[in-house]
Amino acid sequence: MLRRYVRALLAIVMFASAILVGTAVTAGSAHAAGCYSWGRTLSQGASGEDVRQLQIRIAGYPGYGAVLATDGQFGPATRSAVVRFQQAYGLTADGIAGPQTFAKIGALQDADCTPIHFTFGELNRCNTTWAGGAVGAATARDNALRLMWKLEALRHALGDQPLTTSSGFRSYSCNSAVGGAASSNHLYGRAVDLTGSPSFCRIVQEARYHGFNEILGPGYPGHSTHAHLGDQSSRYWSASSCGI
Repeated sequence: MLRRYVRALLAIVMFASAILVGTAVTAGSAHAAGCYSWGRTLSQGASGEDVRQLQIRIAGYPGYGAVLATDGQFGPATRSAVVRFQQAYGLTADGIAGPQTFAKIGALQDADCTPIHFTFGELNRCNTTWAGGAVGAATARDNALRLMWKLEALRHALGDQPLTTSSGFRSYSCNSAVGGAASSNHLYGRAVDLTGSPSFCRIVQEARYHGFNEILGPGYPGHSTHAHLGDQSSRYWSASSCGI
């Protein structure tokens, strides 16, 4: 009788364990298939990977002429960027990233963490591997992701008008084929060229507020047919026909 009771108890325990394991695997798979989600409210003084992930998504809101570091440290610059993001989308602008802010970010991103209006494919028309540039493939892809979130902010500021990308990441061979500069930020996945509408002058003028410290447009040699936006260590803006 006792032996039968023990066997029954063991069967119950094994069944419960299987359910828990299955739930864990399912949850893990769902998380892997989706994008990043936040488990806590973030405010000034916080640090960690969750802060860095937030910084990537608000990188387009640093203010005029500024660039937001993605260093995982929630300082005054990150707080100001959160405020601008919240203001841009009509949220309570308190500089604290909580459920309301994260819900808006979630609505703006696809399962691969790219913003809903841009894709890795359009930021890399050179190859499918992100290899062959000035940095490793993973770094080039990460740079392009940050660039896309800045483009999403720019797009929203321009009245949610679609932006047409013509060139993003380039390998050395792709860069050479189009006559790109030998040290081009395209080689790092840190630059994008825009064509179409709105006007190039509107694009480059507004880009000054959204984390781009390399802005080239009409009036700069070779840039009458597109607007060039990128990231680099020091600011270089030149679009004399647009007053920049």
